[in-house]
Amino acid sequence: MALYSEKVMEHFTNPRNVGKIEDADGVGEVGNAKCGDIMKIYLKIENDIITDVKFNTFGCGSAIASSSMATELIKGKPLSQALELTNKAVAEALDGLPAHKMHCSVLAEEAIRSAIKNYYDKNGIAYDKTQFPEPHDEEEEHFSEED
Repeated sequence: MALYSEKVMEHFTNPRNVGKIEDADGVGEVGNAKCGDIMKIYLKIENDIITDVKFNTFGCGSAIASSSMATELIKGKPLSQALELTNKAVAEALDGLPAHKMHCSVLAEEAIRSAIKNYYDKNGIAYDKTQFPEPHDEEEEHFSEED
């Protein structure tokens, strides 16, 4: 059995929406210190609709595929719908991710939320703070040198 689905491989080798939006309305950047993946999402928003979305991801194939799929899933959608996107929905749209790569789909969800929050903050738009939990930070294990 292949480790990655055909959809993961397709979005890794031919990612959609790669790039930067210079005059983005919202920008979100998240990272995972343990694996080194960094994801940045740029949003262009008109009348509460995501009219354009781009990403730059430094990371493994699963991180790139998750970014690509997540941007496809929110493009043209209202912000309220983009906020409902879960990491599980991203992974399912990719026909699954290996368990040890699920954190990549989590980063995609968090980057989108971060970009939407940035848009709200820049424009003084009130929002429910519970919709924007702090990004999940996987702390590296620290070992004590005590005997």
